[in-house]
Amino acid sequence: MATYSLTTHWYLEAPISQVFDTLGEVPLWPDWWPGLLAVEERDAGADDGTGRVYHYTWQSRLGYRLCFDMRVTRVFRPWLIEGAASGDVCGVGRWRISEQAGVTRVCHEWQVRTTRPWMNLVAPLARPLFVWSHHAVMRNGAEGLARRLGVPLLDFAHL
Repeated sequence: MATYSLTTHWYLEAPISQVFDTLGEVPLWPDWWPGLLAVEERDAGADDGTGRVYHYTWQSRLGYRLCFDMRVTRVFRPWLIEGAASGDVCGVGRWRISEQAGVTRVCHEWQVRTTRPWMNLVAPLARPLFVWSHHAVMRNGAEGLARRLGVPLLDFAHL
């Protein structure tokens, strides 16, 4: 299986609580995140969100779709949301959120492996395209979140 460790940073001129709350409204993400075709809540989990399960359908910039479930494993309001992915990708996704001087930094960490045979077969050559596609989807998310909140996106960076 091909493994990926991807980190993305968004900087928004918005209060941390507003950013956290919007990221916590996962079923509404398709309203503002281009490339996210659908989200279905499959398990409500606990009051704090842990145990909640969402099924995502994403459309990549390269034309393929990825479908996976994400089970929320940790929530520390308003700093952290973490989940375990299973499906077309398996691994861990993590939102780390902090605020300084009115600017909220959103750090998304994505440590996954692909499970689709065709993706694993072409990964040695296609890895740069898969990474580019991921970052394009994340840029769409940053721009969409800024629009949703009605605030400027100050910066977008990936490592």
